[in-house]
Amino acid sequence: MMKAFTKFFCFPRRHFKRVVMLLVVSFFALWLSGYYQTSKTKVDGSYHSKYSNLRLKTIGERFTDDTKRSKFKERLKKKVDSMVLVLAEDSQSKNSLSSIVCVTLEAKHFKYRKRLLSEGSLPSLTQHGQGLYSVIIFESLNSYIYLDTNDRTMLDDYCREFNVGIFAFAVSSKNEITLSSPVGNLPIHMDKQLSLRDLEVNPKSQVLRITKAGGKINTEADNWTVFHGNHSTYQPIVTGQIKSDSVQQISHGMHSNAVFHTTAVLDQGSYDGVKRIFFGHNFQIWIHYPLFFDSLHYLSNGRITCTLERYIMVDIDDIFVGSAGVRMVPDDVEALEIEQENLRRIIPGFTFNLGFSGTYFKKGNKNENEGDVEILRRADKFWWFPHMYNHMRPTVYTDEADLRKYMQLNKQFAEDHNIPLNNNYAVAPHHAGVYPVHNPLYEIWKKVWDIQVTSTEEYPHLYPARRRKGFIHKNIKVLPRQTCGLFTHTVFLDKYPGGRAKLDTSIHGGELFRTFIDNQVNIYMTHLSNYGNDRIALYTFDNVINFVHKWTNLKLHALPPKQLADKYFDLFSDQKEPLWTNPCDDKRHLDIWAENKSCKNLPDFLIIGPQKTGTTALYTFLSMHPAICSNIASTRTYEEVQFFSGTNYFRGIDWYLEFFPGNRSNVIFEKSATYFDNPNVPRRAHALLPKAKLITILISPSKRAYSWYQHMRSHNDPVALNYTFYEIVSADKSSLSAIHDLRRRCLEPGKYAKHLDRWMSHYTSNQLLILDGELLKENPAGTMSKVQHFLHIKKQYDYFTHLKYDNKKGFYCQLLNSGRTKCLGNSKGRVYPQMDRESQSYLSQYYLSHNKDLKALLMKLGYRIPHWLKEELELAEYA
Repeated sequence: MMKAFTKFFCFPRRHFKRVVMLLVVSFFALWLSGYYQTSKTKVDGSYHSKYSNLRLKTIGERFTDDTKRSKFKERLKKKVDSMVLVLAEDSQSKNSLSSIVCVTLEAKHFKYRKRLLSEGSLPSLTQHGQGLYSVIIFESLNSYIYLDTNDRTMLDDYCREFNVGIFAFAVSSKNEITLSSPVGNLPIHMDKQLSLRDLEVNPKSQVLRITKAGGKINTEADNWTVFHGNHSTYQPIVTGQIKSDSVQQISHGMHSNAVFHTTAVLDQGSYDGVKRIFFGHNFQIWIHYPLFFDSLHYLSNGRITCTLERYIMVDIDDIFVGSAGVRMVPDDVEALEIEQENLRRIIPGFTFNLGFSGTYFKKGNKNENEGDVEILRRADKFWWFPHMYNHMRPTVYTDEADLRKYMQLNKQFAEDHNIPLNNNYAVAPHHAGVYPVHNPLYEIWKKVWDIQVTSTEEYPHLYPARRRKGFIHKNIKVLPRQTCGLFTHTVFLDKYPGGRAKLDTSIHGGELFRTFIDNQVNIYMTHLSNYGNDRIALYTFDNVINFVHKWTNLKLHALPPKQLADKYFDLFSDQKEPLWTNPCDDKRHLDIWAENKSCKNLPDFLIIGPQKTGTTALYTFLSMHPAICSNIASTRTYEEVQFFSGTNYFRGIDWYLEFFPGNRSNVIFEKSATYFDNPNVPRRAHALLPKAKLITILISPSKRAYSWYQHMRSHNDPVALNYTFYEIVSADKSSLSAIHDLRRRCLEPGKYAKHLDRWMSHYTSNQLLILDGELLKENPAGTMSKVQHFLHIKKQYDYFTHLKYDNKKGFYCQLLNSGRTKCLGNSKGRVYPQMDRESQSYLSQYYLSHNKDLKALLMKLGYRIPHWLKEELELAEYA
């Protein structure tokens, strides 16, 4: 056996004992090393116990192979949601630090959830074994330090298990003690209420991603907190020096101005397995803004991140429009081209984009007219886009012929002066017609210019700027624009609103700088007057782009409008579909909307369905009321408009408004039974009609499903004709897609609680009336009294004297003055064969959980439980 063993391992028999001894010694050494690692108590001045080996669990040390590391990161992304949890103090003020954090996260389109610590213990951090949050942010470091012991244990365990980090601000307040204090049980201390100067970013910090170490930062902020760690896990991110006039006593007795103190610190997690970052001040320090996003990227292991690529375009609106005395002269045009070349050193291919209105050409003084000529002489050096020929708002033209005429004049001007127009981009003066949408503008843009891209700062609203988005309408891509603090009246530096210092602050880390951090695509709006005189726009963009280049690792690019639009909607594909808002809810929108349009006739309430529950009967009864007016019937969908639930939505609100009459003395409503279970409708409806009331009708979901099946049979649907009801509702995944489509239309609307919850996430319970469809059929007059009360109809209509039961039809009909009845058509009130027991039993079990949820919801809202719901629950119980 020994011979075979030694032969297999290819060494002589005489060396066997030596090999065995070597193996024994090796195993003993490994055991001793493991014992030492798990039993030692102090490393680098810090005490270890069960966490001594946790450092091996960090990314980069657990895997050295790039492929393995990438796979590990992919597993992390699947395991933890890319959500930030913001744990706030008691304050709900918009100016609180937690509110500013939420605004900051929103500007980057990051998902977050805010929770007040005063509400009790920490929220649940996991669901179904998955982590809910990639980063935990504390508004105050003290809140983290003094967490309840159980909460702190749960939080730290969660961070270790899911490789999630903790971020906290440690802002000093004037009434705090300045003496050194420990940061909980961690081997780090902090000193508060310090005055610092000359901040510097640590260029070797592994946190840096967006941020670049660009030199010293002067700061006037006081009340700093600094950190002193005595463990190798701590690494400075930002340091600062004590101000010469500061006399604060700090830990270790250090006062020297030469000593750098850590103002933002990274805990790499090698002490107890939890990664943390603490900032010793708030966002008042501009460098903290990019560093905050770097911190999120680091602490979330890249789950919460964004690309470093940035795309920039600068529009110069109204290139010939301006009062004499503030327009561009030839020297300004030359300076514009020179600055364009300068910016190309940082932004390859950067080109100013000039918008023109031909009627204003050479309307300045002599020198300015020469400037206009000089612009055209250098026309091929720039990009160009058309305004209106006379700079009028396109919304003043309701006749497409007039609108087309003025666009043609501007096109002729461009051809006469050799203006290159190959970018298929345009901007409407005053943003009128782009949003709120003026359909004639979009139509004529396509016909005259073949416009494919435009931009506006008005969608969905001008402010807050962080919520601006893009959308696509009539195949024209609408991009969001950013203001840069320059307007038509911004001409001279010394007369800048708020003073030149305000502009410089915006450039050097302030509002304008932040737009580069926040937005992956920036289209900046400027004007002719910003480039003459003091050339304030050249000053602004030269400084801010150089500042961004100095302090960030952002990669700035320039793309022509069409490519820029493609890039934008590649990045934000969820924004392609527009969300129409009510122009009357925004004074600015109302000012730039067409004068012949009005939102006063938008409906006061909606009948939202679902189908086959009695919505047509309710529509008929409401139309009888002298104080209630319905929409005009559609040529395609009869009494239903079906605006919010289908392709009609993309026609715009002008199309929707055509269905409502001009008599505003009545209460106006719209009924579309397709609205109820469509997941897009509640959000769309609330955006346009936030104050509207809603009426829904419910019957037995099993009965409703069967009624829809029979409805499809009566319309000769081949699937309904060739398959039994039970075969449809019980179809499995292997069935034909056509069967699944019919099954979905039968079953999905009956999940009432699920759909009502979606509606109530946008509308309040006071805006919703839930009717029992069986009661509407049995006692329509009494039900309609309830409806009138809900709608606050002052003059009640007596339905008891205007409705009569028709024995032939089997339901109530309108009683005419002649004594005859006017009933719904033959398609209503059909008598179907009784549903088979097998289907009834299947559906009672299928809807059991949904019916239980509905019962709980109705009880919560104060409704009586319908008899059909009780019966279905009982049937399911005894099945």
